[in-house]
Amino acid sequence: MNDQIRAREVRLVGPEGEQVGIVPLERALQLAADVDLDLVEVAPMARPPVCKLMDFGKFKYESALKAREARRNQQQTVIKEMKLRPKIDSHDYETKKGHVVRFLKAGDKVKVTIMFRGREQSRPELGFRLLRKLEEEVAEVGFVESSAKQDGRNMIMVLAPHRSAKIAARKGDEGGPAEAEEAVAEPSAQA
Repeated sequence: MNDQIRAREVRLVGPEGEQVGIVPLERALQLAADVDLDLVEVAPMARPPVCKLMDFGKFKYESALKAREARRNQQQTVIKEMKLRPKIDSHDYETKKGHVVRFLKAGDKVKVTIMFRGREQSRPELGFRLLRKLEEEVAEVGFVESSAKQDGRNMIMVLAPHRSAKIAARKGDEGGPAEAEEAVAEPSAQA
């Protein structure tokens, strides 16, 4: 930028994007000073380097805004974890399954972990059966992204929501306050 440019000649681009041509560095710096802008090197590897007349502070501000907007539009993947034991009671299993369904409907992935202790480690088929049962019962809201794998004392399976559930969860987040305002407005209209 400005005095930090070391080339003797530069290909100059004007403030509106018009080509000025190849000019000596001193002339380019003088043109920049005349219009009260900065001389910024945009393509240093070109022969001769390409420089543009621009307001560098404004350029940095706009690029920061674009980066912030891009971060805001990124989708954050959340992985919830549900831990089970192979000898889980039926009521406890239903409760845990309800949590898994709620997480999937909210658009989150669920990592289901079955923890084996002691002699349970010699019976991994109990864990496979339990995970297969859970997979079948939540099939309408999610699918298996990573099938059941034995990992030391644990068996792990990852469930992901169907694409339609993710979209519905996002719309529910966006439409939540507006729906609440409509619900509040209706009783006052009846009164």
